[in-house]
Amino acid sequence: MPPNGETIKKMNSVEYAAEPGPNSKKIIAELRNVSKRFGEVLAADDLNLAIAEGEFLSFLGPSGCGKTTALRMLAGFEAPTEGEVLLDGAVVNSLDAHLRPVNMVFQHYALFPHLTVAQNIGYGLKQRRPRLGKAEIAEKVARALELVQLPGFENRKIWEMSGGQQQRVALARAVVNEPKLLLLDEPLAALDRKLRKEMQIELQNIQRRLGITFVLVTHDQEEALSMSDRVCIMRDGRIEQIGSPKELYDRPRNRYVAGFVGSTNFFDATVVSLSGTTAKVRLSNDQVVEGHVMDELSAGQQVTVSVRPEQIHLSSTETEGSLTVEVRNRIFLGEHTEYLVRHASLGDILVLAPRLAELNEGPFNTGDVLQASWDSGAALVLENN
Repeated sequence: MPPNGETIKKMNSVEYAAEPGPNSKKIIAELRNVSKRFGEVLAADDLNLAIAEGEFLSFLGPSGCGKTTALRMLAGFEAPTEGEVLLDGAVVNSLDAHLRPVNMVFQHYALFPHLTVAQNIGYGLKQRRPRLGKAEIAEKVARALELVQLPGFENRKIWEMSGGQQQRVALARAVVNEPKLLLLDEPLAALDRKLRKEMQIELQNIQRRLGITFVLVTHDQEEALSMSDRVCIMRDGRIEQIGSPKELYDRPRNRYVAGFVGSTNFFDATVVSLSGTTAKVRLSNDQVVEGHVMDELSAGQQVTVSVRPEQIHLSSTETEGSLTVEVRNRIFLGEHTEYLVRHASLGDILVLAPRLAELNEGPFNTGDVLQASWDSGAALVLENN
């Protein structure tokens, strides 16, 4: 693909809840200037994050970005090299994991295969001091099974359960102790796509019913954006941006975040002039376009223009500022049609045409020469980092 027309294709984001206001909810967990080294490797670099009570927050990023290290420091499985980890306002750097009001659901569930479902769920309850009575443990286990929709499975062996059922057992075991913070380390990674979708909805429902703070680690951006109140985008051990799914999609801070959250088209450009939050930039085909500025820029600076594929319009009629493109590929997806078009200088451009647009003008076919354009304000002018 031509370097000036890089297309990044991912799923669109969905916002389920607004970002919690800093004054409206209690802060349940914090990372303050936290760094973690493993020998010469800096796995987490000066992390600062406050997590609100009842919030569903996700750490999102590629493998090796530091998201699991951050989760393990919250859990107590790793101690920070520098900085402080706080739970309920108290520093817990030296507090053992089993003494923290935190439970964790692991990617591979870590269930005991020789125990029944009820014994797995009740294992943590039996470790409490003072001891709980058998009747109280049985009652709590039964409630947890109801919560994850597995009533009547108490006496099943783990190896008799499907992958989705095992995931529910692991979740029941985690919530039965009523932790203040529930940590989920890619808990849906082992499930097939259909079951993963179902469990995403189930996790949301459980979190809302319980009101427990959930912190999810995932590399699947669709999973993070569809489930979370806020998403923490990470790269190379650092936090790139934190915000609601809508904020990250509409106002990414830089090229990295824009490319990691949703589908977008990138065009190399040079800043011509600036006026408030608007910049005029020159594309590689010498065309000057306007875009919304996301950070402090200067004239002459090399930048990236980002335009979401659903914001690009295709037409057989040339208009002022439109780009002449050729249709390379067309995929009908029901509610919209996906086009891959090519501009002679800018390279490949991804376009999502809604069904209504297809009915008004189109559909277009491979080889058609068309005009591509976007509305004023649709383009974002981003730093290249």
